[in-house]
Amino acid sequence: MKIFLTGGSGFIGSNFINHAISEGHQIFALKKTNSSTKIKLMREPTWINGDLDTDVSEYLKESDCLVHLAAHGVYKGGIDSDWSKAIKWNISSTLNLFENAYKCGVRKYLVIGSCFEFGKSGQRYKNIPVDAPLQPITAYASSKAAASIILNAWAIDKKVKLHLMRLFHVYGEGEASNRLWASLKNAAKIQEDFEMTKGEQVRDFIDVKEVSKILLNGIINEKLENGNPLITNVGSGNPKSVLSFCKKWWKTFNAKSKLLVGAKPYRENEIMRYVPEINSKTFYN
Repeated sequence: MKIFLTGGSGFIGSNFINHAISEGHQIFALKKTNSSTKIKLMREPTWINGDLDTDVSEYLKESDCLVHLAAHGVYKGGIDSDWSKAIKWNISSTLNLFENAYKCGVRKYLVIGSCFEFGKSGQRYKNIPVDAPLQPITAYASSKAAASIILNAWAIDKKVKLHLMRLFHVYGEGEASNRLWASLKNAAKIQEDFEMTKGEQVRDFIDVKEVSKILLNGIINEKLENGNPLITNVGSGNPKSVLSFCKKWWKTFNAKSKLLVGAKPYRENEIMRYVPEINSKTFYN
């Protein structure tokens, strides 16, 4: 299969490329000029330097599907407050890319969403269902939620295959150095004590390598139907406390320093349980 991929040099994109190539697929990967992959690749894809507004028609015409990973704001942990840029890149430019892909003959799409689209709604559920109301609270999450609604309606209108997969707490090689797992790994490496909260928050942590497999399966899914978008929560199905996650990896990293549990306060309005219900829902016209 020939896959057109956006966000190819990012954390998840880099891992996805490695897995897809290992499975024999060909990748046309869009990335920002001068950006580099977050892990070493087993083989380079066909790189296209540019952004979502770049004319990539010649590659789309050769592609069997479009996998959309790129998003504005995610690189700052989803807290980027530039609403104008979030709306432009995550909604307007994304829709323009999909329209162009359709004109070029692409009829199968995978959209990577975020658990943060659920926002405050997630507080009401032990396990958040795929059809829970979307109540995001940041520019990044709000624009992703709006794009989810728009692209689902667009897929129904165009009668194409679309799979929206909302990722929960992904960790692993290549993630940003300020994220939890990477911070743990670095502290263990330099033998530095690690300050953390009490760690009572419950999350669904899933390794990026497993996510890459799930995403590839999500685009080759034979159950996808024209005009019937499929929405899936992506998680491990094994929720655990942040404290137990940290203790496990601290031991795995053979850390000689200490976990300073309770040294940091919880974030303001911390959601103590944010866990997905792992199943899918198809929305019909």
